[in-house]
Amino acid sequence: MIEVGRAARDVALFCSDMHLGDHDPRTAALFLERLDAQARGASHLFLLGDLFEAWVGDDQPDAVAQALLERLEWIGAGGAQVYAMRGNRDFLLDVPFPADAATRPARGFAARSGATLLEDPCTVTLFGEPVMLAHGDALCTDDVAYQRARAMARSDAWQRDFLRRPLDERLRIASELRGESRRVRAMRAMGAEDPGDVAPRAVDAAMRAAGVRTMVHGHTHRPGCHRWQLDREPARRWVLPDWQAQTAEAPARGGFLRVDAAGWTTVGL
Repeated sequence: MIEVGRAARDVALFCSDMHLGDHDPRTAALFLERLDAQARGASHLFLLGDLFEAWVGDDQPDAVAQALLERLEWIGAGGAQVYAMRGNRDFLLDVPFPADAATRPARGFAARSGATLLEDPCTVTLFGEPVMLAHGDALCTDDVAYQRARAMARSDAWQRDFLRRPLDERLRIASELRGESRRVRAMRAMGAEDPGDVAPRAVDAAMRAAGVRTMVHGHTHRPGCHRWQLDREPARRWVLPDWQAQTAEAPARGGFLRVDAAGWTTVGL
């Protein structure tokens, strides 16, 4: 198990839902700038999914993707341990290409970034406390249609079929999905569709199974520390923010969760 806190100076830094890509260079610049500032003092960096807006395979050609991979490699070379978890938009991170794929990358995500891939969910120890880490989408069990699609897209057969396709076809499919995502977000902003949240019973079940009373996740874009009683014990769920550069309609958003010997703090923009 990953353990943070063996050394008094250990610092764990968490973030998620950056949705990076060449489609939005301003958000990428914002995140990389803030990452540079915060990662200097971190011994452990955890990226809990949706690093990228879309990831069509480890031959992803984005310049923004390459910039993040190089930054993570640099952070790791500086002595920090870097971990990444797959999200609902980048679940193909470090997935091997089939032998008969149209194109195959020379190196996968982990080799290019120096990051260690985490299972979703997983449990780590933070200063003596067991803590569950997750991306969060698997906990949205009330969205039955999404959970069916999620299970299909994570099947070996679906992934092999997708990765066999030429890169330009995979990129076209990703572009179409981004357009659909923008449409859904616009509907939600007008109140036409509820974005949904994790199901409390799914959270309780997952935490009981792992023997934890603290969870950290992203995905829902509803940041904050949510507290309740689980089996008559205090429980808490830290939700990480998504990232977006300032627009004409909304201010910039994003941030990190920092855990050190002094406690848990959120680091905003």
